[in-house]
Amino acid sequence: MRYAICFTPPASDPLSLVAANWLGRNVFSGDMMEPPAVRGLGIHEIAFHTAVPRRYGFHGVLKAPFHLSRDMPESQLLRDLMRFSGTFIPFQIPRIEVARLGNFYSLLPSTPCEQIQYLASAIVQEFDRFRAPLSEAEIERSDPDGLSATQFANLHRWGNPYVMEEFRFHMPVTGPVNAIDMPRIEPVLRTIFEPVLSEPVTVSNVALMIEEGTGGPFRVHSLHPMGKVSARKIA
Repeated sequence: MRYAICFTPPASDPLSLVAANWLGRNVFSGDMMEPPAVRGLGIHEIAFHTAVPRRYGFHGVLKAPFHLSRDMPESQLLRDLMRFSGTFIPFQIPRIEVARLGNFYSLLPSTPCEQIQYLASAIVQEFDRFRAPLSEAEIERSDPDGLSATQFANLHRWGNPYVMEEFRFHMPVTGPVNAIDMPRIEPVLRTIFEPVLSEPVTVSNVALMIEEGTGGPFRVHSLHPMGKVSARKIA
């Protein structure tokens, strides 16, 4: 069983609801969802292209999945995450858009957001003490030979190559997509998501996510509000 620290909008947020329908699973309840009916893309194709993000649920990772260190109980992780979240003031990502990242599609900030970058770096550093050391198999799965020197150093120091200056916040909505399928997939994604991307995305909580068994799907374990109680709503 692994844990991850992420951002995801509240369960009732329109973006969460649209993403759950598209991915085929609600990351809060774990319930499976019927895929949307879209012109030019069959339900089996949607299920295929969303298989990877469906397992992880709709989220933007801040600290990648990790096993808890043997001397760090879950109760301590929860207490520290609640305390930590309260030290950060909620903020907004002005605009998020559908974009290709490598060979998969995600929802990304349309311009760099320093606040989400800082939040992610702070979480990686603050909660690394909860992370069990990587096994040799986990290191090999990260393809160390294909990493840059900085990414390789991150892997061994922080358990993940893509942290600090290598981090790029994104909320995956497909797995790998072949180049031949991209001209059909991208317009569908824009049709589905753009209606709920017209407003800024408010980051006012940090989500602790948990893996259901070894290799199972992830779900939201708990949401931890950011800021003091009186300051948790952005005017």
